[in-house]
Amino acid sequence: MRMHNADETCGVAQAALVLGDWWNVLVLREVARGHVRFDALAAEIGLSRKVLTERLGRLVAQGVLRRCLYQRRPVRYEYLFTDAGLALLPVLVAMQDWGDRWVLGDGSLTATAGEGGAEHVRVRDLVGTRMPDGLELPGTQGEDLPVISPDAAATVLFTYPGTGIERDEQIPGAAGCTLQMRLFRDAWPDFRQAAVDVRAISTQPVHEQTEFARTEQLPFPLLSDADHRLAAALRLPTFRSAGRLRPKRLILVVDAQRTVRHTLFPVLDVPHALTESLRLAAECARTV
Repeated sequence: MRMHNADETCGVAQAALVLGDWWNVLVLREVARGHVRFDALAAEIGLSRKVLTERLGRLVAQGVLRRCLYQRRPVRYEYLFTDAGLALLPVLVAMQDWGDRWVLGDGSLTATAGEGGAEHVRVRDLVGTRMPDGLELPGTQGEDLPVISPDAAATVLFTYPGTGIERDEQIPGAAGCTLQMRLFRDAWPDFRQAAVDVRAISTQPVHEQTEFARTEQLPFPLLSDADHRLAAALRLPTFRSAGRLRPKRLILVVDAQRTVRHTLFPVLDVPHALTESLRLAAECARTV
């Protein structure tokens, strides 16, 4: 691609060299989802081996991906994000958010979704998906924690837009985060009795989450996906408010093998969704 001399100091133009190619964007999307080996990437994207080899080589040369040997005979590599690649995850999530709202949607700003829409289909199709290996996020207990509890028979993972954000209250579907937290707090003994753990995730910085968890005396951890690693890995629906991409409210029930067994989305009736998530998670726990 030829560039005008003035573009040499333009960050938008330089980023377009990496993201301006359709296939490059799809490769990065799939690596974010955990498809890091050549055959898996080819199968997910439907790209010829020749073109995929070219695109992967280009992304490695640009410092976005790195090759990591996982097999010697024959030689095989995984393609993993560099720090520069991880820094692109918010860009991918922002592209998805724009497409969901302005291309696949009607342009309305909402924190929920209609059944049958693109976001609803994506969340529904998470059933049977294995959660990303090794993914840990900063938590309110003072350290990075795994997204899925390693010790529980099942985990209820719920995302929420954010607490204490008054502007969100005017966006359809955004209100009710504090109520949701209190309901899960009060039901905590029932979850533990069923050998089920709970994780709550938003894109708020961990210091905001920690203050809220302390004030509300929450017994389960809040995790910060401020870097959008989980959102990109699962293609979770988001909306933009107060200058930040925020997850829409949904619930995943994940078994001990880290496989998504059930999804609840959209969550319009929080008390009912909590009761249903406990029932479904308890069933998962009993099958371990």
